[in-house]
Amino acid sequence: MASRLLSRSRQLYASQVVLHESAIPARYFSAKSEPELKGDVMLKNIFLDVKKKFETAMGILRKEKITIAPEDPAAVSQYAKVMKTIREKTDLWTESQTIKNAIESETKDIPDARGYLLKLQDMRIMLGVRREDLPKYEEQLELKIAKAQLEELKKEAEEAMDTQKKREEFKDEEVPDVKSLDIRNFI
Repeated sequence: MASRLLSRSRQLYASQVVLHESAIPARYFSAKSEPELKGDVMLKNIFLDVKKKFETAMGILRKEKITIAPEDPAAVSQYAKVMKTIREKTDLWTESQTIKNAIESETKDIPDARGYLLKLQDMRIMLGVRREDLPKYEEQLELKIAKAQLEELKKEAEEAMDTQKKREEFKDEEVPDVKSLDIRNFI
């Protein structure tokens, strides 16, 4: 065993000497490497931006207590507040901004102000929305979205707990109520 080890170390040393004397340094090749492509830089920047937004959102979610109770208006309101904070900190669009951008895309090809105003009036009549009611509708929309997301979270948590309950090692344990879960423990 010792002789084989000694033989291997001599072979390794000999190969290093040969390579060192006749090899071309790696720097020679790296100096001529291709410059980064514009598409690569763009994708890298997009990735870094999304990563930064994700880390910001996770940081907020780690700090805030979210109760998974879609039937409780206070829990829905708290969840909506947290999601609004996340959207503000990460520069994501709200539902009203999404609607605004849809309106802008529908009206961008209209050449004159009269046609633009008529199109907006048609859209508002079609939706049945008055200008003074817009803030109220926006808040109601945010709460409905928050409630739907909490219902989905609750459903997924219950499915995960049912799956765990079916496993042999968890049969003797009591399943906690979904409302008592703290989402911060799972992030």
